[in-house]
Amino acid sequence: MRSSLPDVRTFGKVAVLFGGRSSEREVSLRSGKAVLEALQRSGVDAHGVDGIGDFLLTLKSQGFARVWNAMHGRGGEDGQVQGALQLLGIPCTGSGVAASALAMDKMRSKQLWMGIGLPTPNFQVVSADMVESEQGARAIFARLGPIVMVKPSNEGSSVGMAKVDSIEGLRNAVTAATEFDRTVIVERFIRGPEFTVGIVGDEVLPSISMSTPRDFYDYQAKYHSTTTIYNCPSGLDERDEQQLRELAKWAYDSLGCKGWSRVDVMRDEASKEFFVLEVNTVPGMTETSLVPKAAKVAGMSFEELCLRILQSAM
Repeated sequence: MRSSLPDVRTFGKVAVLFGGRSSEREVSLRSGKAVLEALQRSGVDAHGVDGIGDFLLTLKSQGFARVWNAMHGRGGEDGQVQGALQLLGIPCTGSGVAASALAMDKMRSKQLWMGIGLPTPNFQVVSADMVESEQGARAIFARLGPIVMVKPSNEGSSVGMAKVDSIEGLRNAVTAATEFDRTVIVERFIRGPEFTVGIVGDEVLPSISMSTPRDFYDYQAKYHSTTTIYNCPSGLDERDEQQLRELAKWAYDSLGCKGWSRVDVMRDEASKEFFVLEVNTVPGMTETSLVPKAAKVAGMSFEELCLRILQSAM
């Protein structure tokens, strides 16, 4: 059940925090610009702040009452800025320190999910040394399957990810992933459709299905390709849609998330089982991003969506 929105004057002076120094800076700048313009159209006293340099001093000295955090990736999505703002006493949209850090860390979030019985693809933490020998690389394929996904544990937007099916490909992908993070995971590849589920407050939005002619739904497919297809509603029948929404909410709640998030899920084409990949606590927020697409189907305008997320910082 949606609660009514307060008078926008009660939000006070709002900083829309975007940019930063992460590998997702470009996307964050676009998200922040869209959110800032939507809040200003709604009458909010909103101002853009780039998360570089002495931005914390800016937030404190210029009297901002709360922060709409659109800073993706490291620094903005992993608990760092959440902790700093908590110390400064400035409310911030989205999840807190612990939930943000857990969600950003694929290894630890998956360990938690396996511990509570939530379905997520099997995985292994690896290093470049482990895959250097043929025996070590073969052992990984023997455990996880003939096709695997290599992922930096603490990156978003599919940065540093690769789908591989050969020893040489595995070595190259692990080496490339270590350029982004010291912790690299190799995950069983789930063959089947990919879904994403947005959550705003306690409302689980309609699921979206994605398809791309590329190897997988990578950075190019997400942000630059004109051939990626999105369906919302996703085409699932009512029972499967309900199962997917419940699974997404379980993943969200298990990490302690609040405010809003987007949960990415794969469905095995053979078993029809859903597997949670990750939870994004600061997902993309351009007007063509996935959470706004689902919100629109649920009857929520982009401006209302931005205001409801801002409300979580109260």
